[in-house]
Amino acid sequence: MARDMQAIEIAAHGGPEGLRLVRRSLPEPGEGEVRIRVSASGINRPDVLQRLGRYAPPPGVSDLPGLEVAGVIDSGDVEAMEAAGLRIGDRVCALVAGGGYAEYCVAPVGQCLPVPRGCSDIEAAGLPETFFTVWSNVFDRGRLQAGETLLVQGGASGIGVAAIQMARAMGARVFVTVGSPDKAEACLRLGAEAAILYRSQDFVAEVQRLTHGRGVDVILDMVAGAYVGREVRCLAEDGRLVIIAVQGGTDASFDAGLVLRRRLTITGSTLRPRSVAFKAAIARELRRHVWPLIERGAIRPVVYRVFAPEEAAQAHALMESNQHIGKLIIDWSRASA
Repeated sequence: MARDMQAIEIAAHGGPEGLRLVRRSLPEPGEGEVRIRVSASGINRPDVLQRLGRYAPPPGVSDLPGLEVAGVIDSGDVEAMEAAGLRIGDRVCALVAGGGYAEYCVAPVGQCLPVPRGCSDIEAAGLPETFFTVWSNVFDRGRLQAGETLLVQGGASGIGVAAIQMARAMGARVFVTVGSPDKAEACLRLGAEAAILYRSQDFVAEVQRLTHGRGVDVILDMVAGAYVGREVRCLAEDGRLVIIAVQGGTDASFDAGLVLRRRLTITGSTLRPRSVAFKAAIARELRRHVWPLIERGAIRPVVYRVFAPEEAAQAHALMESNQHIGKLIIDWSRASA
C-alpha cells in the first residue's frame, strides 16, 4: 500500500501558475468517514477563489483545493459504511469541503453517493458540487415547483447546466442568461425555453416579454452586485431570488417597495461551511429524486474538457475565461508516475 500520493497544492496565491503537483502523505479517515482512491476530481469556481486567496477552507479541512471527487472506497469507518449501505470497493462520488485535488481524499460517509448507473467516473466527478448546490438553493431555499419559471444567470456554467436539467425534469420552465450564441444553443438543447444574450439584450426586458409581464418565480444568481436591483424587477409576486455567488460584487441596491408589494424573498447561501448532517440530508434527497433521472438519461452530466493533473493551471485558466460549457475535470489516470 502506498504511503503517499500525488496532489495539486496552491504553492502561492494568485494566478493559475500557483498550482503545483506535489507528493503528500495519504489522508486518514476518521470516525464517520471513508477514504476514496480518486479517479477524477471536479473543478469549480470556489477552487479558483481559494487559489486567489479569497476563500479559505473551513477550520480542520485540507488545504488542498477540490470539492468533488469520484472513485473507489479504499478504507474507512466500517460501522458508518454499513449503516449507509456502503462497503470497501464501492464506486462513489462525494462532496468534500476540500482535498479533492489528490489521488486519495477523505469524505464523510453521508456525503458519498453511488456513481449513477451508466456514468463514468469522469462524469460522476462533476455531479456532487453542482447538484448539491442546485438542490439546496433552487428546490430547498427557492422552493421551485412544477409549473413555475426559473431564471438561471450563467446557464452554461456547471451549476447552470445542472439547474436547467433538474428544473425541467421537475416540471418547471427555464430561462437562462448566457454570453454567446454557442452557449445559448447548448442551453436550449439541454431544455432551456429561452436563452438571453446578456451582452446585447436587457434580461429584465426579455423576462417581461417572455412572461407577458408576470415575471419569473425563482432566480438563481451567481453575479449579485448590480444584478440584484434588476432581478428584483424580474420577479413575479411571491418570487424568490437566491444568491449563491458574488462575481459582480457584494454591494447591491434595489427597490424595497417592490419587495413589499410583491412579497418577494431575497436569500442566499454557501454550501462549503455547512454541517455534515446538512449535506447528508441533501445527498439523501438527490439519491431519491435525482439519481433515478440520471440513470434513466433524463438528466445527463455535461463534461466540457478533461485535464491531466499536470494541466491544472490550464484548467483554472479556462475556468476563469468563462469559455466552457459544463464541467471541467481532472483525470488522475493521466497523472505522471
